[in-house]
Amino acid sequence: MAETHVLFVEDDDVIREATQLALERVGFTVTAMPDGLSGLEAFRADRPDIALLDVMVPGLDGVSLCRRIRDESTVPVIMLSARADSIDVVLGLEAGADDYVTKPFDGAVLVARIRAVLRRFGHAAGPEGTGQGGTEGEAEGLGGVLVFGDLEVDTDGMEVRRAGEQVALTPTEMRLLLEFSSAPGTVLSRDKLLERVWDYGWGGDTRVVDVHVQRLRTKIGQDRIETVRGFGYKLRG
Repeated sequence: MAETHVLFVEDDDVIREATQLALERVGFTVTAMPDGLSGLEAFRADRPDIALLDVMVPGLDGVSLCRRIRDESTVPVIMLSARADSIDVVLGLEAGADDYVTKPFDGAVLVARIRAVLRRFGHAAGPEGTGQGGTEGEAEGLGGVLVFGDLEVDTDGMEVRRAGEQVALTPTEMRLLLEFSSAPGTVLSRDKLLERVWDYGWGGDTRVVDVHVQRLRTKIGQDRIETVRGFGYKLRG
């Protein structure tokens, strides 16, 4: 089996070299770049399996680099930010990142988060129960296709159509939609979505969920996913 190829963009020499060694020690192949422009060139030259992007890098900042990558690929992206409460985190997620890790980070934690993201992307099949009817707003469907108004979710082909037009979703957005469509009308808490979609076995930052829900809404319809204040979200039938 081929080794996992990680693109790592970080301008701090010490962090870049230490992190590269830590990742290579557990079996990853790492291409490490000191700035955004060289990172973009490396991405285009040899598409990695996952990209780790520091927010504050010269030339082309991490958020802009994430947007460029997302324009060309659905490869998973993890942002690295020095400030957990910074707007940089939200900007990175809005740009298309799948997750983020706050610096300074423990090498074992970073490896665990990378592996969690790769597991999600390596298993595009929906959660157990996908295709089973919920309570309110039960989906109509034929075979592996679920229908919610003008929205069609093909759980076998991993495709989504809205009003007959195909909708391009990232793997994380697809998994999020599969969770909602497996139980339409059922309220799913942010913590439950973190556990099921992001594979967090511990508490995580719910901003990750909120931003991805908003991104999903822009693609399938703002009114399709309802916010249940204080509890979470649910898919309308």
